[in-house]
Amino acid sequence: MSREELPVFRLVDLRKIYGQGEAAVHALRGVDLTVAEGELLVLLGPSGSGKSTLLNVLGGLDRPSSGSCFFRESDLANAADAEVTQYRRRHVGFVFQFYNLIASLTAQENVELVTEVSTEPMPASEALELVGLGKRLHHFPAQLSGGEQQRVAIARAIAKRPTVLLCDEPTGALDVATGVHVLEAIVTANNKLGTTTLLITHNADIARIGDRVVRFADGHIRSIEANERRIPPSELHW
Repeated sequence: MSREELPVFRLVDLRKIYGQGEAAVHALRGVDLTVAEGELLVLLGPSGSGKSTLLNVLGGLDRPSSGSCFFRESDLANAADAEVTQYRRRHVGFVFQFYNLIASLTAQENVELVTEVSTEPMPASEALELVGLGKRLHHFPAQLSGGEQQRVAIARAIAKRPTVLLCDEPTGALDVATGVHVLEAIVTANNKLGTTTLLITHNADIARIGDRVVRFADGHIRSIEANERRIPPSELHW
């Protein structure tokens, strides 16, 4: 099988336990999942169901307790720390619920923080243009709305041309209209850059923008469903 034919992720009996004994928390309980190149996967489920733990393992922020977590041909579960760090730097872009922008830097400068340490980055201005902020390069976070700040965070994540974009409740702090603009930016990155994208939400309507929907409950995958078609974010109502 060629590199191009390999799935981006292949998870086998993935488990994550925090703590020991009676106080142990089983965050992931034997997760099996394959994610294809360029796919947009929505992870749906209530708080505490294991979604964020899974995203942290896929992003190299956390290690599983057991099982395998293959990124292409490399098992991140058993890789050396240095290898996981290189994987995270080269291949992963993160978008969180809160934007984590530096207040004293402009939108362009916030994005350039990533491009300066990336091997083949896109110009910060190009990344901001891609998310619809080409005219806001020199604005500071305080001069931007919440949705615009989140789109700067998305531009920062995609500017290093990551293989994988991991989004944890990116619209959780936003109203519907603003959230739609943020989702449009994520879908644009997935479509135009071919970035494999996993997006966490507890909102069932948002799940319709993905190729597939993975429903979590109590550390398990309850179901995996393919959408008949991907709904544009502009058609969502929640």
